[in-house]
Amino acid sequence: MAATACLMLLTLTITLTASLIFPLVYGADIESDKQALAALKKSLVDPLNVLSNWDVAVSPCTWKFIECENNRVTSLSIGINNLGGNLAPELGGLSALVDLSIINNTIEGTIPEELGNLENLRVLRLSDNLLSGKIPPSLGNLRSLVFANLDHNELTGEVAYQIGNLPNMKVADFSGNNLCWDFWPKPNFLGDYTVCQAE
Repeated sequence: MAATACLMLLTLTITLTASLIFPLVYGADIESDKQALAALKKSLVDPLNVLSNWDVAVSPCTWKFIECENNRVTSLSIGINNLGGNLAPELGGLSALVDLSIINNTIEGTIPEELGNLENLRVLRLSDNLLSGKIPPSLGNLRSLVFANLDHNELTGEVAYQIGNLPNMKVADFSGNNLCWDFWPKPNFLGDYTVCQAE
């Protein structure tokens, strides 16, 4: 009897402790998503004020251009809204993100290497902006990536071999840039690009 009572008390204690701890951990995840998106908003120029409801006083799941599942940000999709500025490196903290699409704007600067931390990302679309510099080799860490559209920017240099080895990639469009590749065999998804010339 005493043993049974002790077991029941232990079970109740564990249950109550979990009910107190897990919401805090769960809430910390969406809070980190919110902070990453707030950093993005700060790094962008928004002349049309399309991000006006990105209010850190409320859940980002209520924000325009954002979709969530299980109280985590899974999609960020902003197209043709005349946004300028830069992509914040904090975007790499959106660990549940599946779709990152910021297209047909005037985003400048480089692609943050921190995007290589988005291990759940399946869709990456940054086409038709003014992005420059190299495609960061860290994107070769995106093992879940299926579609990548970086076309029609001002990207230069060599496409890193790590990107060519992505196991789930089906479609990649890097056209409209000044890119080259220098690894074999060249995967079909890369299409026709110039072979890098030896210096």
